[in-house]
Amino acid sequence: MADMFHIVLHNPVIPQNTGSIARLCAGTGAALHLIHPLGFDTSAAAVKRAGLDYWPHVDIREHASWGTFLETEQPQHLYFFSKFSTRPYSQATFQTPAYLVFGNETKGLPAEIRTTYPKDFFLIPIRTDLVRSLNLAQCAAITVFEAMRQHQFAGLSTPR
Repeated sequence: MADMFHIVLHNPVIPQNTGSIARLCAGTGAALHLIHPLGFDTSAAAVKRAGLDYWPHVDIREHASWGTFLETEQPQHLYFFSKFSTRPYSQATFQTPAYLVFGNETKGLPAEIRTTYPKDFFLIPIRTDLVRSLNLAQCAAITVFEAMRQHQFAGLSTPR
C-alpha cells in the first residue's frame, strides 16, 4: 500500500498536524514524507512523549530538502495542493504511485515549486469569505481518500 500513495509535507511547522497525518497514514497505508527543515522534533523520545503510539506503523521518510526528496524518490506522479490553484482536486486523476504534496501551515508551498509544476496544482474548494484555509491534516485526508477512492480503496478493509 505504501508504494501506491504518499503524503509529502514540505517544511511542516505544527507537530500536531503532522501527528494527525501520521495517524492518517497508519490507517490508510500511505507513506509519509517529511521535507526538512521541520518546525518540531521527530526523535523517538519526542514521539513517545507526544503519545504517538501508531508512529512505528507508519512508513516515514525524512528528506533534507525538496531536491533530496526528488533525487531519492524520483516521483513520476506529483499532485500539489494550494489555495493558489483554480482546479478542484476532484478533477485530478490520481495515477500511482501518487505523491500528494502539501506546503507548510503558514506559508504553503514555495513559489519555485508553483512555477515548476503549474499543471499539477489543485485546490480544495471552501468558503474563503469565511475561512482562509482548512487544516493541513483535513486537506491530507480529503485528498488521500479521493486518490484511494479512484483505486477502489485498494488495501483497506471494508465494513461487513
